Amino acid sequence: MKNAIKPLALATAISAATMAGAIAPAHAALDGNIGIFSSYVLRGITNSPENDNAAIQGGLDWGFGPGFYLGYWGSNLGYGDGDAKGFENDFYGGWGGSTDLLSWDIGATYYYYLNVDDSNAFEPKASFGVGPVTLGMKYLAEDVVWGNKGDTYWTLDGAFEIGKGFTLGGVLGYYTYKTDGEFIPDVPEAKSSAFRHFDIVLSHPIGNTGADANLTYIIGGEDRFGIDQKNQMVFSVTYGFGILEESSK
Repeated sequence: MKNAIKPLALATAISAATMAGAIAPAHAALDGNIGIFSSYVLRGITNSPENDNAAIQGGLDWGFGPGFYLGYWGSNLGYGDGDAKGFENDFYGGWGGSTDLLSWDIGATYYYYLNVDDSNAFEPKASFGVGPVTLGMKYLAEDVVWGNKGDTYWTLDGAFEIGKGFTLGGVLGYYTYKTDGEFIPDVPEAKSSAFRHFDIVLSHPIGNTGADANLTYIIGGEDRFGIDQKNQMVFSVTYGFGILEESSK
């Protein structure tokens, strides 16, 4: 579950705004984002998506001080306990910074689920970037139904302007797994590590509306049991907006 792959154009803009605070004397900004996605595919699991129908997702990001940030992100889900569907809530925070060439981020996310049992979890994260390319990791700190304590999700991503308003991005995802946990036992087919997915993302602004149209092609890898994931296309429309910005010298 946890942290859908958001379109790179939006994610990069939010990250840049957050990290800019690390080199500003004093800065505070509150930004929002909302989007509709043809499917909620998390970390390359296309065979069992979080929602195989349209998903509405959005959140708030507050950057303050020298590079600190807090945020919230939520999404409806296509499953849940009983007859009601679940809802994912991600609460996160951390500290980031950047220079002309380098960028970095250290933080954590807490996942809280409505109407989904044994799924709430804490996940520290860190990333380091050189130019437009960033290496990131997320470490699962608790046993839950969707992972074992010690599972680590590695990403390598980047985004590039290719002309005429288009942005082309990519996200390579890889997992290292703990093969025995409270909810996911060790079995012969369990993998200790595996290529998870490769996403190719093409984005373009929708006129002067402030919204972006995004097309993501997911090349599926394997899940933790070695099951091949199918390739899939996801279409989305996202909109990022500023709510409040303050600065002082």
